[in-house]
Amino acid sequence: MKEHVIAQSPARVHTTWADFLRDQAGVLLACDFFEVRTLTGARLYVFAVIEHATRRIHILGATAHPTGQWVTQLGRNLLMDLHEGGTTAMFLIRDRDAKFTEAFDTVLTDAAIQVVTTGVRIPRMNSLMERWIQTCRRELLDRTLIWNQAHLLPRAERVRDVLQRTSTTSDARAGSSPPAAA
Repeated sequence: MKEHVIAQSPARVHTTWADFLRDQAGVLLACDFFEVRTLTGARLYVFAVIEHATRRIHILGATAHPTGQWVTQLGRNLLMDLHEGGTTAMFLIRDRDAKFTEAFDTVLTDAAIQVVTTGVRIPRMNSLMERWIQTCRRELLDRTLIWNQAHLLPRAERVRDVLQRTSTTSDARAGSSPPAAA
């Protein structure tokens, strides 16, 4: 291009992260873990995934001891959920947590989903998921004492359902198309 004095296209110069998220929202997923403390002081790790376009949340599971095998199986479960829901995803945003093993990435790559890792200590790169986790903490964990995993999951799913109904109602009032229900 330099030999022929052709200027570089502005679109090829640089794509910002915000542009990527906006352009790929229809085929973009984001996932993360969040920690819950029970009444006994035990830690539970909840794994959730959000679809960017619809804001549909998939709460895939919770455990006190997340292993690479467990996370990989949740990746398979996610693919089944997406297939049943008719979602076509091309990208999954995740952080660099050691819980995400190469096997997890391979399961998604085999399903034609490219794994995009966020930068080190840059939670804004996964802001949609981080925002949902904060809302879940505020609406559930700050108001409810959690006994154990069996107590946690149904309540987290109920909060997810209420938040999705609320966003559907506000989207309808704003005149936009509502997200699909989970």
